[in-house]
Amino acid sequence: MQIQKLYSLFLESSGISTDTRTLKKRALFFALKGENFNGNLFAEKALNLGATAIVVDDANLKSLGSNVVFVQNTLITLQKLAAYHRKQLNTPIIGLTGSNGKTTTKELIREVLAKKYTVLATKGNLNNHIGVPLTLLELKKEHEIAVIEMGANHIGEIKMLCEIVLPNWGYITNFGKAHLEGFGGLEGVIQGKSELYQHLMKRHQKILINGDDPIQRKKTNNYTVSSFGQGKENTFQINPAEETINCLQINCNNITYTSALHGAYNLNNIAAAITFGLLHNITSKAIQAAIHSYQATNNRSQIVKIKNTLLVMDAYNANPTSMELAIQAFEKDASKKSAVILGDMMELGSEAEKEHQYILDYCLKTKLTQIHLIGSQFLKVKNQNRTVHKHKDLDTFKNHINSQTKLEFDKILIKGSRAMKLETLLPFFESKF
Repeated sequence: MQIQKLYSLFLESSGISTDTRTLKKRALFFALKGENFNGNLFAEKALNLGATAIVVDDANLKSLGSNVVFVQNTLITLQKLAAYHRKQLNTPIIGLTGSNGKTTTKELIREVLAKKYTVLATKGNLNNHIGVPLTLLELKKEHEIAVIEMGANHIGEIKMLCEIVLPNWGYITNFGKAHLEGFGGLEGVIQGKSELYQHLMKRHQKILINGDDPIQRKKTNNYTVSSFGQGKENTFQINPAEETINCLQINCNNITYTSALHGAYNLNNIAAAITFGLLHNITSKAIQAAIHSYQATNNRSQIVKIKNTLLVMDAYNANPTSMELAIQAFEKDASKKSAVILGDMMELGSEAEKEHQYILDYCLKTKLTQIHLIGSQFLKVKNQNRTVHKHKDLDTFKNHINSQTKLEFDKILIKGSRAMKLETLLPFFESKF
């Protein structure tokens, strides 16, 4: 089927569905496939639930009737449909990628821009080859601007997503040691993320950079950019003013902005949101209100108080760069009663053993005296320090805590990759304190 005809079906539908469990009446159902699922198996159910049409790539399903759209590949068709829709509306879009802080930065930018505009932003972390087209297909005429988060774990992925999104602005949060297995190392990360710069330059679009990052400076050399940073050469001069465990203050062009976020690693995230606000003619007062009201959620540097203990719940994800920064920020307010609970970091490939050892060695250079490591990777690290406790899994750690006659923690940092499910420690500690 030609994309224009499919687009007509989309416009007449109530929206896109890829899951019969959440399918709305008159939705256009796409039967996507993956390693552990096959949407074609639910195509008939989608019709029975009221889908206006189903898009499938199993020829056997053609017999289901005239509401069946057969294509060679449903995912590619979804991506083509999203790209076509984006071109019809031509809404200004900010494209966002980076190794760490993408989602927090996206949420901050959304909060700021919403003070003046009707904004569409990526929900949660729907930032991959499926999530990005699904987000674009939620774009409507009333949206005045969009913030699209783009994630990647291999070279070429950001390039592909950019060709769908066609961003007018671009910002890379940073280049860190994330997805090293797929990118083949830090240089691969830099190359892969910089595909956003290359796309924007090719189309003569706008770029915002952290001017204090030499890699970002180098990658955008000889191209006119907007920048923020502490140096006077930046378009917007940013200086950190104050930092406590649940408050960050930042000055931009002599105006102070206060955030409830934790950790100096969030300063650049805040700075980017302030800068995008100023670039889009939002008043400093409105930006101040947006930055001040934003609260971290979903286990991303989330501050949780349980009686007299303060938890920094940063269990959404982890890589060596974000892990080191989280420990660095936490240590500033740490005491002898403070503890760090660190879970394995995933997708590091051949670098896994070295990077986990580095994190432990880094911890031992700090004033931290209670260090708990959880997971098979951390179990392998070499350690002679009695303040370090290694646990093969969450149950082993919980058994260790349960065996203690007295628990005295004033602050706890919980940080690990998504697969470790360290967020389950929150109800555990709520039952202990």
